[in-house]
Amino acid sequence: MADNKQPQLNGAYYGPAIPPAEQPRHRHRNHRSRSCFCCLFSFFWKLLISLLVLAGLAILIFYLIVQPRAFKFYVTESKLTQFDYTNNTLHYNMLLNLTARNPNKKLSIYYDKVEARAFYQGSRFANVDVITHMNSFRQYKKSSNPMSGVFSGQHLLMLDNDQVSEYKKDKSDEVYDIYVKLYFRIRFRLGDLISGDYKPKVKCDLKVPLSSKNTTATFTPLLLTKCDVDFY
Repeated sequence: MADNKQPQLNGAYYGPAIPPAEQPRHRHRNHRSRSCFCCLFSFFWKLLISLLVLAGLAILIFYLIVQPRAFKFYVTESKLTQFDYTNNTLHYNMLLNLTARNPNKKLSIYYDKVEARAFYQGSRFANVDVITHMNSFRQYKKSSNPMSGVFSGQHLLMLDNDQVSEYKKDKSDEVYDIYVKLYFRIRFRLGDLISGDYKPKVKCDLKVPLSSKNTTATFTPLLLTKCDVDFY
């Protein structure tokens, strides 16, 4: 009779294998949160880039169509009948005739205020309103308009020894180095659209002769009176 005994097992028997423990579910949630955050960041970054590109294209198209140019400013005539410095006081009388030029083909300009300040030896000695809100005007496309400023009076002016020596030299030559700064409040108009206020500054470096019987100096508007315009 056959032997039905089962073979003896070698070593200890520990039962069925234990499956690995399930990973905590909160880790998957954290992974999904990070993934969503990256997607949102990528979306907003691409949206920002797209908006910047569109804004750049809009500015480029506007510039190509409108072709904006800064207005130009000239001093066309100057007349100085008094410029005496005594006892730290400057007595002066000066007339300036100016021309504002709008070179734009599609933009007109509203001049709401123009203030002129006169300087000698780096110190301001006078300021006048050339244009005020009471006599503001609109300058049309491709046009020029005259303006005038009258500087008259006296002003306390403290000059050092070097500056006094320079004044005496100018007095001997009867030509004075005077520069005028113009401060504007203007607006631009394109069709029916009107911009907000802009406040450019203009500087005019002048050599102004004293108007007297003995003077031989002359004012040369083509060479000396083109003014620098700054928008800032």
